Order: sequence, then C-alpha cells, then structure tokens
Amino acid sequence: MSEPSIHPDRPVGQQQRGPIVMRRKQVQHSTSEQRLLDSRGPSDWVHTDPWRVLRIQSEFIEGFGMLAELGAAISVFGSARTRHDDPMYAAAEKFGRKLVEAGYAVITGGGPGVMEAANKGASESGGVSVGLGIELPFENGLNEWVDIGMNFRYFFTRKTMFVKYAQGFVVMPGGFGTLDELFEALTLAQTRKVTSFPVVLFGTSYWGGLVDWLRATMLEDGKISSADLEMFIVTDDVDEAISYIVKAGELADAAAEEAAEEAARDITEANAPASRPHRLGSDGS
Repeated sequence: MSEPSIHPDRPVGQQQRGPIVMRRKQVQHSTSEQRLLDSRGPSDWVHTDPWRVLRIQSEFIEGFGMLAELGAAISVFGSARTRHDDPMYAAAEKFGRKLVEAGYAVITGGGPGVMEAANKGASESGGVSVGLGIELPFENGLNEWVDIGMNFRYFFTRKTMFVKYAQGFVVMPGGFGTLDELFEALTLAQTRKVTSFPVVLFGTSYWGGLVDWLRATMLEDGKISSADLEMFIVTDDVDEAISYIVKAGELADAAAEEAAEEAARDITEANAPASRPHRLGSDGS
C-alpha cells in the first residue's frame, strides 16, 4: 500500500515546487529549504567560479556601502616595511594630519609602515582614517589607527575603492604594490578614465631615478607624451604637496561648476520657444 499523503487533497506521487508540479519519478524527497540547511552535502561548490563572482560582487557592495558618504579623501601609499624610526614614517604621519586639516579623509591600505603612520596622523587629528586591507600571508590585519576598515580578498576590488573614493594620491617610497597603485592612477588619468587626479611622488631621492627613466627612455622613445609627465609632481615638502592637492581640487570644482552652468544654458536654449515670422494680414497690416 502506498504511503498516505499528509495533505489529503494532494495525491500521492505529486509534488509542488512553487508554480511547478512534479509527478511520479520527478518527485524530489526533500524541500528547497531542507537542501539549503543540510550541511552534509559536498562543499566543492564554494570553490567554483560562479561562487567567486558572488564573493567579488559582495566586496564591491560592502566597499561601496562603507565609503559612499566618506566625502573628499586622499589615498596615501607606501611601504609596509617602513620602520617607526624612518623619516618617511614621520612624513606620512604629517601627511595624515595635514590632509585632515585641509578637509580630507585619509585612505590607506590599512597595513603597517607608511600606511599605519598616515592613519595615525589622520586619526589623532580627529579626521576620518580609512584602511582597505588585503588578505596576505605576511600581513596581520588592519593597523590600530584605522577607524573605518575592510579586508578584501581581491586586489582589483580593493583598487577600485582606492580610486573611486579618492580625489588624489600621495605616493611615498614603497615596493611593487606601491608602484602598481601609482601606475594604475597614471594610466586612468592618461586615458581620461578619471579627471583632475593629482598624484604626488614624495621623496625626490627615491623617485628621481624612475622619473629620469620615464623622461629619457619612455618619452624619448615615443611611448608617452610630455603631457603625461605633467600628471604628477615630485617633492620633499609636505606643505607643497598639500597645496598642490588643494589647488587641483579647486580647479576640478571650478571646472565642474562651469560644466553644470553650460549644461543649464544648453537646456534653457533648447526649451526656449522658437521665434515665429510675422504674417501679414489681407490688408497688408
């Protein structure tokens, strides 16, 4: 005898899955929620590309949500290996303070060294100190001076946050990661993916050789234009760097205001009634 149904109005051998009716051999003997909550199944699916896409999407959503109301900010980059007694540590701390005084939040990679110093200067000055960390085998979480922070699995989602929510970069002496962020910013500015994006290379003795190579090799060989070398400044003066960033921001604001006014004029002109020719009456009046 077949097993009675717990629903007397539903025949045995029939299953309803939302709007879908399943009968005979197509009936499944578990519900969707049961399969969702059952932890005894295989776990290989968490390593598949579709699941990775969802994780990537979640990082974008969390990052956008965290930083959407941040306001004007500057990203500060530099080596995680910079020691506390290194002059660049003190300079990065000063950058953090000065940027807050100029009205900016400070964004770093959230690690030690230069990043820690910039976060410390910003936090101690009462500003917003942001750390965007990355899962690495040799770094251990966000530094203690991060007030708002997030750890990312993927470099590319993290790099999007650095650029999207910053009005400029301060690049202090660092390694491959610092160079990666530097040339990412220069490429975006060169290709007009971002506009009015000031970049400061801090430390003439550190960056001088690179800039000389750009000029003597890349420019001379026609791989870049002279205008590309004007997308950044090199300095040893924190105050000069801050002035450069502030001036760039003012120019960007003025350009945006002018563009908005021009767009408003275009709309007004487009909506203005066209002048109509005066038609003479039968008596010539």
